[in-house]
Amino acid sequence: MYAGQPINNENKVPGPPVSIGAMVLLSPGAAGAPDSGTIIAVLPPFITANGMPLATSGSMCLMINSVTGVPYTIPIGPFASTGVSVGGKPLVRLGDNIPSPPGILTILGPPAAPFILDQWPP
Repeated sequence: MYAGQPINNENKVPGPPVSIGAMVLLSPGAAGAPDSGTIIAVLPPFITANGMPLATSGSMCLMINSVTGVPYTIPIGPFASTGVSVGGKPLVRLGDNIPSPPGILTILGPPAAPFILDQWPP
């Protein structure tokens, strides 16, 4: 965005899909402070871009507790793209904020396919 650009839904919706290796942030984390992690597994059914399986809800994230350093896994919650789904599971995109207990999972990227842009609302 640039100064003076109107704010509308087109500027606020997430974009490119992510895959294995994308960084995520869980806030609040398991011990209160935000925890960081990465997407480690994409469960079937698969859709690919650039040969990488694209993450959907239910994909697994390996998180690191920021207080104790203990690793733990969480699945990505069920609320992501409303326009693109794979086998009934919504596509996960760069910039999505997805409720995933114990907090909100923010998808940081990098995107698997920057040339694909899903602008459906979350």
